[in-house]
Amino acid sequence: MADFLGMMKQAAQLQSKMQAMQEELGNVEVEGISGGGLVAVRMTAKMEVKGITIDPSLMKPEEREVLEDLLVTAHGDARRKAEAAMQEKMAALTGGLGLPPGLGLT
Repeated sequence: MADFLGMMKQAAQLQSKMQAMQEELGNVEVEGISGGGLVAVRMTAKMEVKGITIDPSLMKPEEREVLEDLLVTAHGDARRKAEAAMQEKMAALTGGLGLPPGLGLT
């Protein structure tokens, strides 16, 4: 019975840590870049886009398609970095618990 109570206490601690981590992920920002820095997308580790920077040289009507492609690429880069930041935080949180993959804690 003591083992079960210990597991329940550990689960409650994990839930509390998960809530704190979710809040912290909202404060972690990453930046995805494309076109050698011509386009940058800034987002949180919770996948909220916070800002987009576009080099003025791309603001020509004939460069519209290039700009659109660079925006998609920069967003993808930022998303990969945000996912990596989230996984890093999750690994730090659950590192010693031996939780099975796909537990869906996020």
